[in-house]
Amino acid sequence: MSNRLRMSIAAALVALAVVALVIQRIPPTPTPAPPAPDAAIKLRGLYVGEQAADDALLMASLLDELAAVIEWDGQQTEPRLKTGIAFDDLRVAAREMRCRGDSIGARQPKVRAAVDAYLTSVLGTSGGPVGPEQRSAWVAAFREVSRAAEAAAR
Repeated sequence: MSNRLRMSIAAALVALAVVALVIQRIPPTPTPAPPAPDAAIKLRGLYVGEQAADDALLMASLLDELAAVIEWDGQQTEPRLKTGIAFDDLRVAAREMRCRGDSIGARQPKVRAAVDAYLTSVLGTSGGPVGPEQRSAWVAAFREVSRAAEAAAR
């Protein structure tokens, strides 16, 4: 792994930590409406094994925080996250760092497939520029997966 990539990942994690601290001090903003019930994702019963509940709660927490970060970033005069690729890169970097290389998707392949299918159906596959409407769709989709993962942990 190149030093530049390491520096970029480290910078993204530091930025994520700073944003998390800042978010705690910002009054909450209205949450976008969740996707229509027919578009909702169901994850209950897909998590398996000893770590099923822990995996579900970790995924719920991580995606809820990423949704908050993406939402907050969009409220800035000059957002840092401007493309679908940037949103997904942030998700991957946050997961890799939070899980320290451990992959929930490898341990929970049915969850990985369901989440991938859901995000693709709701967000599409374009990694290009993201406007306010598409940003809201990412936030709503991440929050919907977070809610589904939390419900699956119960």
